[in-house]
Amino acid sequence: MISSPRQCLSVVVPCYDEVATVVELLRRVLASPWVAEVIVVDDGSTDGTRELLAEVSDPMVRVILHERNMGKGAALRTGFAAASADYVIVQDADLEYDPAEYGELMAPLEDGRADVVYGSRFVSSRPHRVLYFWHSLGNRLLTLLSNMFTGLNLTDMETCYKAFRREVIQAIDIREDRFGFEPEVTAKVAHQRLRVFEVGISYSGRTYADGKKIGWRDGVRAVSCIVKYSAVGRAVRWS
Repeated sequence: MISSPRQCLSVVVPCYDEVATVVELLRRVLASPWVAEVIVVDDGSTDGTRELLAEVSDPMVRVILHERNMGKGAALRTGFAAASADYVIVQDADLEYDPAEYGELMAPLEDGRADVVYGSRFVSSRPHRVLYFWHSLGNRLLTLLSNMFTGLNLTDMETCYKAFRREVIQAIDIREDRFGFEPEVTAKVAHQRLRVFEVGISYSGRTYADGKKIGWRDGVRAVSCIVKYSAVGRAVRWS
């Protein structure tokens, strides 16, 4: 059962060159009754995104600027440190994920069952835009490999929607600066034996022409991070 909405959520928005979507994204986020604050970390945008963010006057929105592009993981590290609400969720600055679904993600946290909730694109009957076969296959293979090293049984390790109790994510030392954040945080969540839930979500994926940024090199790095932050990787580093 979904809890009654309350303003208990810090939404961390890593943002890089999203001039076409960031204003609409903020409108959708602020429409959620769960949101207590929105922390936008602009990661060195050069396309006019910063100028748009400078015009945002809503007191619930805080904008933090990186002087140069450092990567999604670096932006999230900055945003997590600034969060102050009970829970924290990652929200990309594009329109692929729907903030109207925060309630479903909050339910296992609010009723005390979960420490971390992942929004899965692969266990949901909700609408999904049909796009890239190889991306979908790659996501599933990375999730399978991550599960083999962590012992979890996730269906969507690479999902953007990851929600945490604030004290949980602020206690995790995030090292990866780019998209390696996803396997890194998953490995560290598993290592701490935190209670992890999955919730089905919708997904409106965008094309590279629309501004999609992740590429095959990020997939290679993800494999490296799965091993690096696993028990095997830790043993090698400490030996």
